[in-house]
Parts: sequence; structure tokens; C-alpha cells
Amino acid sequence: MRIHIWHGYLLSGTGSNEYTRALARTLTAQGHDVTVFCQDSDPNLNVVRPQLPGPLPVFVLDAYADAQPALIGDLSQQDLDAFVEANAAAIRAAGPADLLITNHVLLGGPVGAASGLPFIVKAHGSELEYAMRGNPALCDWAARSLSGCLQVVAGSEHIAGVVKQLVGFDQISVIPPGVDTEDMRPRDDALSGLLAECEADPPNAGNPRLPDPDNAQRLAEFFDRPVVAYVGKLSREKGVPLLVEVLRELGQRAVIVGFGPTRLELEPIAGPDILFTGPLQHRHLRYLWPLCDVSVVPSVFPEAFGMVAAEAASCGCPPLVADHSGLAEIAAGLRQFYPAELADLAAFSSRDELVDRLPQVMAMRDVLSPCARQAAEQLWSWDSVGRRITDLAQGLL
Repeated sequence: MRIHIWHGYLLSGTGSNEYTRALARTLTAQGHDVTVFCQDSDPNLNVVRPQLPGPLPVFVLDAYADAQPALIGDLSQQDLDAFVEANAAAIRAAGPADLLITNHVLLGGPVGAASGLPFIVKAHGSELEYAMRGNPALCDWAARSLSGCLQVVAGSEHIAGVVKQLVGFDQISVIPPGVDTEDMRPRDDALSGLLAECEADPPNAGNPRLPDPDNAQRLAEFFDRPVVAYVGKLSREKGVPLLVEVLRELGQRAVIVGFGPTRLELEPIAGPDILFTGPLQHRHLRYLWPLCDVSVVPSVFPEAFGMVAAEAASCGCPPLVADHSGLAEIAAGLRQFYPAELADLAAFSSRDELVDRLPQVMAMRDVLSPCARQAAEQLWSWDSVGRRITDLAQGLL
């Protein structure tokens, strides 16, 4: 198939960015002719970068090197329409395709509708919770845009329910995001690999979207006792302040990976046992997770799925996730493979449970690690995700 994938943002650093890159690479490897439309580049993909006519509509404000971001809810309809048309025009200029996959109900729905191509919309969750919820005008626009799409793909039953609730659209297929289980795996050379990747990082003159410049030096002697991992946006919605508070209470060593507004607040009070690295890429994480004893996903805001938990599991690092939204579906998957007496160690529902279960997961790492890996192999792999999406599309075209 000739497949166009539209994603208005970058190809690394957030869940939807990583999803887009991984899906595009998977479909290309499966023999499809794939073009990606985004505001980034990738040497392994055919990428088209649409010229922006104004601000870049976003769900959470972050710094972009070559764009001026603005919250979708703060932009005029004129600005939003101009963005949609510029991206749809770039898609039309690239020529016909059998299928267009657009990311995010907004603005993927309007871009798909304006493209003239048969399209599927991948709902990610951030647009639903951060932009559309509580904004009837945006929900109505999304509903009108989705009326012509073949199907909405949701990563979890939770996100499918939110789409139905906010938009009233029920032509939804649940296909979870995928894990590269070959790249994300347990490793004997994890520490040397991690240090080599850190030493290969580009110079960082204060850019929060790049890894910290001294990571290799600081990490070299950090794993002499059990370590907790957190990977994700550094924000209150992601539960990072809660996690840091619990880590300090337990006196537990941890690596906090990511960028975001709470780093400046939390790092000065975290203490020497909590190491902030800035954002790391998959080339780092494939070595970091095998070194860690548990990977905590403490979000207090609904999550579409919990990709970082599935990737940690694939590396043999047992995840401990907040037991709600799409994260609960990760926990349910893990429980299928955990010993019955340890099934509760997949998730927590309160601060007290996090305090209680975090040390238990770490103590049982050797038992839980192969079980987590098995869950990732059998439930979440990119090859199966790519085939399920193309099989779905071919059945609808």
C-alpha cells in the first residue's frame, strides 16, 4: 500500500511522537510505501515538512526550535483553519495514496477531511484531555471532521470511551501501541551501552530537549544499588511530584528521565539519590531500563495507554503503574503473566499503595522481570500493530 502518515509535531520526545516514528518505520519495513508529514526529520523515513502559516497548535506548551507553539484552545478558528489547509495542501501535493493515517482527533480529523484521501484517525488522548474536554466548540469541530473517516483507532478501551463521550463517534477499533521487542530487551551489556550512548550525545548549551551534558559521568557509578526509573514528561499531570515525594520518604535511588516545567521545582529538593538526566532517546532507554529494578508511571491524569510501561516491561524492568485509564490496561496485561500472589504488584491506586508496593516490586524483580518481558512479547509488538492497522484499512477500503 502507499500510505501517508500525518503528524503535526516532532518524531521523538513524547508518546505520540514516538508512536508515529515507530509506526512509520514498521510499515516501511513491512513493504509499504510510506511518507510522513511532520515538523521533524528522520534519516530512515521519507519525510515532508509542511510550511506553517502561523503558530503551531499544541496541547501543552513546550519550546520548539523552528516553530511558535500556541495552545489550540487559545487560537482563533482562522488560525486553526490556516494550519489545517497548509498541512492538507502538503499531503495533496505529495500525490495519491491508498490510505492516510492522521494523528490526534484534533487536528488529525480536520487535516484528514481536507486531504481528500481515505483516512484513519489515531486518537492519542492528549488532545482529548488537554484541549477538547470542556470545549464544546472543539468537540463539535472534531465530530464534523470525523464524519468522513474510515475509522478511529484508539490505543485502549479507555481512550475509545473518551472519544465516544466527547465526540459521539463510535466507529472505533482498539489497537494498542507497539514495542520494538527486539531493540527493547534485557541486556548483559546495559551499563557500558548506556554510557557509550551518553558519551555520544550532542553538546547541550542549556537546551531542555537535549540530554544533560554530564550524564555519562554521573551514571557511571549510580547503579551500585537498586534504582527506580521514571521516563516521561516532567509535569504535575504525570505525577512526578508525587513520585519524588515518595522516593525521598523511602530513601530510594532513582533516575528521572524527561523534560518539562516541574524539573526546576523538583531538582533542587530531590537530593543526591535522585538523578535528573533530561530527555533520553530510545537508544539510551534500551540500556537504561535493563539496569533498573522498577519503572514507575505515576500519572494522576488519564493516560491513553502507557507506552513507557510496555517498553520497560519489554526490557525486563517491571512496571508499576497508576491503576486508572489506559494504564490500567497495561496492569491487566501484566497480571496475566505475573504469579497470582504477585498480581497486585502491577499497579497502585493511592499514595499509600505506591509507598507499600514500590519496595515489594524491587525485592521481587528477578521473579517479575521475565514475566513482564513475556507480556510485552505476546501483547505488545510493533509488527502486530502495523499489520492490524493495515488489515483494518484494507477491510474498510
